[in-house]
Amino acid sequence: MLRIVICGANGKMGKVIYNCLASRDNFEVIGGIDIDTNSYADFQIVKSANELPETPDVIIDYSHPNSLNDLLSYAKSMHTPLVLATTGYDNEQIAFVKKASSIVPIFFSWNMSLGINLLLSLSKKAASVLGDDFDIEIVEKHHNQKLDAPSGTALMLADAINDTDKPYRYEYDRHSKRGKRPNNEIGIHSVRGGTIVGEHEVLFAGRDEIISLKHIANSKEIFAVGSINAAAFLVKQENGLYTMDELVS
Repeated sequence: MLRIVICGANGKMGKVIYNCLASRDNFEVIGGIDIDTNSYADFQIVKSANELPETPDVIIDYSHPNSLNDLLSYAKSMHTPLVLATTGYDNEQIAFVKKASSIVPIFFSWNMSLGINLLLSLSKKAASVLGDDFDIEIVEKHHNQKLDAPSGTALMLADAINDTDKPYRYEYDRHSKRGKRPNNEIGIHSVRGGTIVGEHEVLFAGRDEIISLKHIANSKEIFAVGSINAAAFLVKQENGLYTMDELVS
């Protein structure tokens, strides 16, 4: 029985994760972490990891970047593996995650969907084949409650494509610019509206032809299932930083 704590337990994703876990016999939610400590099931929700009544086998985090320091401190002191699926970390926080992974196993991905990670691979392959003859644009769409823009997944896609000998620069906004588009950039565009779960499209625009690679998420459950699979994988690993590449390989 794998004992799990959900960080962000009262958030939308936290509740989706709990519902997915409740239908599985080999997992048990023993606690939650959230600024809202109202419990909706038979486990206690606390404001800080240090207040947890018992030590879990793994923590799944879908909360807010502000929770990171508390989680890393607890994980290192208790040697509790962490699945980090929260988006919006800055470069300094990512550096903290990498440093902490030398002490405790950490699974870090801004998108837990198997389909998105296939899109990453396909986009990287397309960029290497098409080369400089095609302009690259990324369009991401999410619901109107999403706090960060661009999405972490859009940045993951850009970074996967950018793993080349000729690095691209990222262009987030062109409204104030006049001039031709340079060929050494990746345009990244955000749409926020309604209840869109998540859409990501990578466009390769060449002379007289366009190639489009697209992923549409119709439910948050695909991300919850991915994070649960990551948790089951992570508890068997040594200290280190793990991603979807290791999970699907």
